[in-house]
Amino acid sequence: MAKAYHRYTIIRYIIDTPIVGLSYLLASSITSGRDFGSMSPNMYLFTLIALLVWYISASFSRLYADRRSNKYSEEIIFIIYTIILFTILLSSASFFLKDRFQFAPHFFTWFLGILFFLMSFTKYVIRKYLHSAIYQGKLFDNILIVGSTPSALEYYETINKYYYYGYKCLGFLDNTHNKLNGCHYLGKIGNLGPLLKDRRIDEVVIALPNAQNDEIQQCLEICDYHATKARIIPDLYQYASSTVQVNNIGLMPVISIRSLPLDKLENRVLKRAFDIVFSVIFFLTLGFWLLPLIALAIKLSSKGPAIFKQERWGLNNEKIICYKFRTMVSDSSDIDANGYYHQASKDDPRVTRLGAILRRTNMDELPQFWNVLLGNMSVVGPRPHPTPLNLESMHTVENYMLRHLVNPGITGWAQVNGSRGETKGPGSMQQRVNFDLYYIHRWTFWLDSQIILQTIINIIRGDQNAY
Repeated sequence: MAKAYHRYTIIRYIIDTPIVGLSYLLASSITSGRDFGSMSPNMYLFTLIALLVWYISASFSRLYADRRSNKYSEEIIFIIYTIILFTILLSSASFFLKDRFQFAPHFFTWFLGILFFLMSFTKYVIRKYLHSAIYQGKLFDNILIVGSTPSALEYYETINKYYYYGYKCLGFLDNTHNKLNGCHYLGKIGNLGPLLKDRRIDEVVIALPNAQNDEIQQCLEICDYHATKARIIPDLYQYASSTVQVNNIGLMPVISIRSLPLDKLENRVLKRAFDIVFSVIFFLTLGFWLLPLIALAIKLSSKGPAIFKQERWGLNNEKIICYKFRTMVSDSSDIDANGYYHQASKDDPRVTRLGAILRRTNMDELPQFWNVLLGNMSVVGPRPHPTPLNLESMHTVENYMLRHLVNPGITGWAQVNGSRGETKGPGSMQQRVNFDLYYIHRWTFWLDSQIILQTIINIIRGDQNAY
């Protein structure tokens, strides 16, 4: 794959040059009335400066990093981040060269707006081209797994499920087990050297238990000898309650257990300020007319109140009243015949026709912006669960209660990754909790922005688990 992917990377770099130039020409034409053929020497000079500044900004923002295994919403966030840096640097350069460059009113607004649109569009087209090439078998990495631990199994299932990551597993090596959910068994760990010599293997993923340190070191030495990239999946589940970071002291790797990002006052203030501003903007632009219309439609279509109030658990396991639009018949029960919490399922007879639409579009959650203003919820965070579901899950799901270390959210990392709807067993709930813990441990303002953007995309595109 090396040569093909190298060409793809070069395309990602080169295509931005005409995009920046075209954005400048269109903005200049719109704001000053010049046609494309009447560029002055100063305009050419500004275009060259803009290109230089763009690539400097992109290097700082890591815009061209390999994100084939990440969602498109993350790429958009990095485009926005790059444009912010680009704006700051280009404005500074324009200030020092103001005697040479004269810009029409609103030029920069048009320039940056067109640049964002064209960048987002071209990155999407390139991403789809990459996925198509991977799907057709033209562009992928050959992967060899060493070990049969739960981490190895999860890694194998993940790259099989998400083909567009661009990884093809040739098989696995292990000294004790010869089965890994259908993965081809290639023998014991001692076969690693001959396999690297005889077959084209782009990367070796080492997923051995930490206790097998000698075997791990031996595998790394063999990969170094054959100039093959190696990646280690460490067994760090015992540290799941903390944020793990690997640093170096000299040549020695050291695992650092850090505090949570939202333990810092400045991060909590930033997140709370964003929640308030976002919620106020929602009520001023959409909520003041959309919420009454939905409430009226619910009242006219079925008997019962428009707003459904439910006890859920929030920050530090405190009970909160969560507001939602009612989507089920008013006399439906949350508890089944066996005394367990009755989650909504596909084609649930309790859900009304209008309720099905509201659930599918996530509009039943809109009243929770009031919870955000009250301070017991956030725009982004782990979804709050009803009290009966919490009581059932806290004893069967590992690290379940840790999801209450932060305020619950209207949307969350688990939801945008497809872990939503009915949890049919502890495994489904465990996956949701793992996503929630990932979010809690790695919170950033940009991650919140990505989740909000991906939520909007999912609403437009539709979610098969939304019922």
